[in-house]
Amino acid sequence: MDSPTDAGINERIARCVRDLRATRGLTLDALATRSGVSRSMISMIERGAASPTAVVLEKLAAGLSVSMASLFGASGESAPAEPLVRREQQALWRDPQSGYMRRSVSPPNWPSPIQLVEVDFPAGARVAYETGGRDNVIHQQVWVMEGRIDVELGNERHSLHAGDCLAMRLDQPLIFRNPGSHAAHYIVAICDVSGI
Repeated sequence: MDSPTDAGINERIARCVRDLRATRGLTLDALATRSGVSRSMISMIERGAASPTAVVLEKLAAGLSVSMASLFGASGESAPAEPLVRREQQALWRDPQSGYMRRSVSPPNWPSPIQLVEVDFPAGARVAYETGGRDNVIHQQVWVMEGRIDVELGNERHSLHAGDCLAMRLDQPLIFRNPGSHAAHYIVAICDVSGI
């Protein structure tokens, strides 16, 4: 996968978080309470002054009642929704904590409840999403293309190898691990049922 430009993706995330918070009529304090992310961190993210981790972004997404993929929306405030996005236009982001790289494959802002994400997950990496229940119902499927990942959803543990696909509802804490010695490559399909 290509290398993302941190400034560009951080500004895109900043704009999305600001816009979603404003649309929902939430103050910084209200979003901090709903998400469990500090007011100062949210302020830094909204100014593009912080490189948030995947864990922080998932908490913000839960507090805003959207999928994490929604935080990587269009790069311009009035960017038109188009049904096609070319590979070179797809948003790339690297988690500063685990090093995993995600590519937002779906056209940004297109009115669909389905979003696709492509992930390269380094050997030995681990990401733990602590959020459980949220206001909206989000389903996710993980399809492993190369390598191996272990997925824990609540008390259930699944070992996924190339070709395996796991369907789940995001209503419990979720942990991804790559126990292998090589990077894993997988596709995530996300469906926000409340958007249907």
